[in-house]
Amino acid sequence: MATDRPLLQFEGVSKDFYGTSVLSDINFTLDKGEILGLIGENGAGKTTLMHILFGMPVIAETGGFGGRVFIADRQANFKSPFDALNAGIGMVHQEFSLIPGFSSCENIMLNREPVRFNPATAIFGERLATLKRDVMQNRAAAAIGKLGVDIAPQTVVAEMPVGHKQFTEIAREIDREQVKILVLDEPTAVLTESEAEILLSSLRRLASEGIAVIFISHRLHEVTAVADRVIVLRDGSIIRDAPNKGITVQDLASWMVGREKADSLVRRSAAGSPSGLSAGASPARNEAGPEALRVEHLWVDMPGETVRDVSFSVSQGEIFGIAGLAGQGKLGIPNGIMGLHPAGGQVFLGDAPVILGNPRAALEAGMAFVSEDRRGVGLLLDESLDWNIAFPSMQIKGAFIKSYLGGLFNFRDEKAMRRLADEYIEKLEIKCTGSRQPAKELSGGNQQKICLAKSFALEPRLLLVSEPTRGIDVGAKKIVLETLLSYNQERGTTIVIVSSELEELRSVCDRIAIVDAGRIAGILRPNAPAADFGLLMSGEKL
Repeated sequence: MATDRPLLQFEGVSKDFYGTSVLSDINFTLDKGEILGLIGENGAGKTTLMHILFGMPVIAETGGFGGRVFIADRQANFKSPFDALNAGIGMVHQEFSLIPGFSSCENIMLNREPVRFNPATAIFGERLATLKRDVMQNRAAAAIGKLGVDIAPQTVVAEMPVGHKQFTEIAREIDREQVKILVLDEPTAVLTESEAEILLSSLRRLASEGIAVIFISHRLHEVTAVADRVIVLRDGSIIRDAPNKGITVQDLASWMVGREKADSLVRRSAAGSPSGLSAGASPARNEAGPEALRVEHLWVDMPGETVRDVSFSVSQGEIFGIAGLAGQGKLGIPNGIMGLHPAGGQVFLGDAPVILGNPRAALEAGMAFVSEDRRGVGLLLDESLDWNIAFPSMQIKGAFIKSYLGGLFNFRDEKAMRRLADEYIEKLEIKCTGSRQPAKELSGGNQQKICLAKSFALEPRLLLVSEPTRGIDVGAKKIVLETLLSYNQERGTTIVIVSSELEELRSVCDRIAIVDAGRIAGILRPNAPAADFGLLMSGEKL
């Protein structure tokens, strides 16, 4: 029977969590071969909307949703992601879902491995069938090839740089038979600019083959570059659904966060400074002060981010940036200093040596770390927000503990924990139902703010922050960067920021080190020519 229905249709979809509405009367369509840009601030409802489409268990576990979803001419009532996969929907989530010890090929073909039967299978069953590894390699290579990247199918995921992991995730989805809709939730957040451009080109090719794409991104220039149509969510409602004709980044930011706030953000972004400083005017505040951190011949064995020989020093009260292309070692530096991966060399906090390989010793010495892996390292996902924020201070400093009878009895100071959490929820504008809400229920950007809050609560002498704005919308980026800047100015805390966003580093840092091939290629002031940064990142000498 012929139908004029689009490939995907949402009709009056709504959703609430624990009495709080997160989606209200959502109506939109998606056609075959169309690229739909879906944008909104963290907490606007984008991820929840896609969880409904993909049949994620959290939706059913929290009472289901209102409205209807149609795939072609059939109403979709997916009870699990397997139902969505069988209907031709693939989704790449913000957080990786790869098996680290498996190769790229094994991850791409997982649960769909072609097998070769032999006489033993007739007696003992399919468990004795052997894998057709040649077929698996060829299919994995073909899927990777569609994305225009060079990843050997036999490469183990644990040894990959983060960008290659993302491409492996996407390759797994497009290898599935009869994939009709591909949902990408912040796919370029972990990619370099060149990798992101490769991905955007591959999305255009996939769309030309008839695959519809829902592209969720906070990088608004990428949305304007690749989307056929744009939907803007704000506070759980569709604010704008329009063809991508003549739409500018400023338009998108305005629709996302409101005209006044967006104009401020765009002017700051255009000037290169969320703090009101222009990229051409170096702050030059603190780099002549006493030494706060000295790193000598540091090496770190972090898969995909190996550090070979890094030396630098940071002055008291300075904001020091570390930049570099993906896989060159910039992420390995803070992870090695904080003892999360095997490391050697020497690190001094002031005049005192830091014991490498011991995270607790690093924390007790007066350092704090906001990891780029907020879910795997940064948060206790099943615990409440107040517990997440207060726990490090409780463990390291003995804070939030009431002692009785000379320490014979110790109890948590729940009221103090809640007061602290409420303070940071207000200051960082964390969207949540309250301090008792589990961390796993927050959007990615709000989870990142919780990671910042728990580090601030430690009141460290040195704060290491890795990828602070990854996966965060334009409004939240402003809050995070200005919070780091004000924390530095008000308390004199020394801050080291590692980021893939060079312009953000140029807006808040006193100096920026460029990492290439596991070594410091050079250290520049933020007002240095952009070409100088590019040359150092590409391995050239100035």
